[in-house]
Amino acid sequence: MTEREERIRGVSRRDILRVAGRFGMTSTAMALAGATGLMTTANLAQAAETTYEKRFGKEPKYRFKMGASGFNARNLLIERAGFLEFARDLEERTDGEIRIEFIGDNQICGQLDCAEKTQLGIVEFFAASTQNSAGVAPYYNVLDFAYMFPSRAAQYHFLYSPESQRILRDPLEKRHGLKFLFSHCELRGIQLGLKWKDKPLVTSIDDLAGTKNRVTGTQLGRIAMQLMNLNPVPVAWEETIDGLKQGLIDGAETWASAVAYANMTPVVSQSVDLRFFCGTEHCGMSSKVFDGLEPHLQDAIMESAYLAQVQAQAANEAALIKTVGFSDPQMPGTLFAEHGVRCAFLSDEERRKAEEMCSPEFNPDPWSQWRERLMQWSGGIDTYAEIYRIAREIPADMKPENVEPRRWWRSA
Repeated sequence: MTEREERIRGVSRRDILRVAGRFGMTSTAMALAGATGLMTTANLAQAAETTYEKRFGKEPKYRFKMGASGFNARNLLIERAGFLEFARDLEERTDGEIRIEFIGDNQICGQLDCAEKTQLGIVEFFAASTQNSAGVAPYYNVLDFAYMFPSRAAQYHFLYSPESQRILRDPLEKRHGLKFLFSHCELRGIQLGLKWKDKPLVTSIDDLAGTKNRVTGTQLGRIAMQLMNLNPVPVAWEETIDGLKQGLIDGAETWASAVAYANMTPVVSQSVDLRFFCGTEHCGMSSKVFDGLEPHLQDAIMESAYLAQVQAQAANEAALIKTVGFSDPQMPGTLFAEHGVRCAFLSDEERRKAEEMCSPEFNPDPWSQWRERLMQWSGGIDTYAEIYRIAREIPADMKPENVEPRRWWRSA
């Protein structure tokens, strides 16, 4: 259990809903995110009231909506992607000129269409995985070449790099009108459903051959899975739990903490640490909205995004071990331990075998069309080669929490 969870362990989901009914979910969530002492239902209500009065004490110049499909009372206690901290800091930093309201639980958009709803102006900010967003904004596929990132540390290093502006962020804005703000970072594996509960722990990529697995909106993830004989099946995120429970699919390609935060732990039996491409739950916004703001508010958004990126980097690493239970040995009291989810950590040799099966380094032909397409969209950048290079600028064994934060939008 993380330090934050120790502080709020006296608050149940029912308590959160009750308080949110009085002061709104966003104000209640911000009160939870800012908790510094032991939180009870009574002082949560007091903190939520204080937060509400502060937020609504003056009329904002801009009211923005954030479409966050997974934002709800169920996962408020374990949210680690930085969205709450971003909104809370931005409102404080702008002295109330900007107010953000979260609209979650798929009320206004889901994982597959939050990016599109932002493009259409229905929401101004959104939270979704880049892989699910790639269905409507295909430049996001730039992050999804198999084994391009050797570690979570390499992912953070790239996002902090000023070169990410040139390779990822600027082309995304130009082509899709979306501004990439910050993201949590994990690497995707295969989360096996209840069909695998009584089977031996997976130790080899060969154990998964012929299985049927849910895939996101990313086209590149499907290429990798086909090359590894993992039979990708497009399934909406919201339908994945039923598929795993009923055995309609063997597994789902996603990252370990997504299993915990999406309440998938009751239907997952093994979490296979394949690490074959990005898992990035990110926050984006409309570039048109951003460009229309005054310079001091643009600066505030970038500084709040930087703070949220740093927060997500530290908090998610701690939560993987102390909340999710994605470790060996597994900590008692974690979500994986409580639901009997076994972690299948493959050997370096097995991951190397998987890499040689599917990565562009060893099997370039299946990737050539997408590599050329992304080069054209980016204005001539060989995005795979560039990101591959940057991802290996740091030591291979660097811990993710030790990656140096940098303000990526400023010159190197």
